[in-house]
Amino acid sequence: MSFNAIELCAGGGGQALGLEMAGFHHVAAVEYEKHYCTTLRTNRPHWKVVEDDIRNFRSQDYSGIDLIAGGVPCPPFSIAGKQLGGDDERDMFPAALKIIETIRPRAVLLENVPGLASAKFEGYRRALMAKLSKYGYQPEWKVLQATDFGVPQLRPRFILIALQPRDAEFFEWPEATGPFRSVGESLVDLMGANGWSGAEAWAGRALAIAPTIIGGSKKHGGPDLGPTRAKKQWRELGVDGMGVADEAPDENFPENGLPRLTVRMAARIQSFPDEWEFAGKKTIAYRQVGNAFPPLVARAVGLAIRRALNRQRAQINGVERAAEMRLLEKHKTKKIYGKGKRL
Repeated sequence: MSFNAIELCAGGGGQALGLEMAGFHHVAAVEYEKHYCTTLRTNRPHWKVVEDDIRNFRSQDYSGIDLIAGGVPCPPFSIAGKQLGGDDERDMFPAALKIIETIRPRAVLLENVPGLASAKFEGYRRALMAKLSKYGYQPEWKVLQATDFGVPQLRPRFILIALQPRDAEFFEWPEATGPFRSVGESLVDLMGANGWSGAEAWAGRALAIAPTIIGGSKKHGGPDLGPTRAKKQWRELGVDGMGVADEAPDENFPENGLPRLTVRMAARIQSFPDEWEFAGKKTIAYRQVGNAFPPLVARAVGLAIRRALNRQRAQINGVERAAEMRLLEKHKTKKIYGKGKRL
């Protein structure tokens, strides 16, 4: 059964793509940033991309929506910021709630940084849940780890799900799919794409998962791999985290050198398919990648929501499993290693 969705604060499309993998059809994707909208239109010309602030979104024009999903801005709750919560002008939860109240979809999915799960924001969470309950939903939240769903990165995310009572009784949080892939295993083909002779040896040393990729904001954060602690972790993986490269290392790069990631490599670590294009120059493109909700995590949550909307328990039959695998296969990217050898 097909379900539709509206994506709020769509960014570079990570969550929307994952929900598409789970079988949701997007009737609208709302995003304020110009380059991000170009990314969405380039990759999905058939999506209706609304280039505007969600506070201006004409939600009254939409009805019969199954799912409203969104990754509202993280800075109000991030440990990397001042954690002003509701006092931060970038807090878009009130706008999202207003849209939900108007449209009254069957399901809601909102994701954010794990900081929102901290004791500091207990009152904020309680108010958020109370509002959704008032609108007739049964809300619940959980922090999910991206590594549990095939993403080679330490990336916990706060996930809030709200369903109408008749569907909520069928919702179960997705179980880990594992096992995770290491950074080396995930990127060896991209590292060796320009003829670097040290790619295989590098991959053999980069056997852990990546630290959290941070995209930064317009005011803060350039194309590098995060704060000092993260850069140290990247160095332990054999990666120079001081910047992002334009190209993969070539045949002249030292065999034991420390390569930098490209935007494409960072996107692979976020579980974007290789054919997904990011608009704008390197800094803007990397910001879209770093601030994304990993598609594979969104897919797992989307499948759990879809089962609930179909009034099915998590124990699914062979026909449904085959359908899920077809959806995933549709979005898989062929990976080439070195000079034409397929993984």
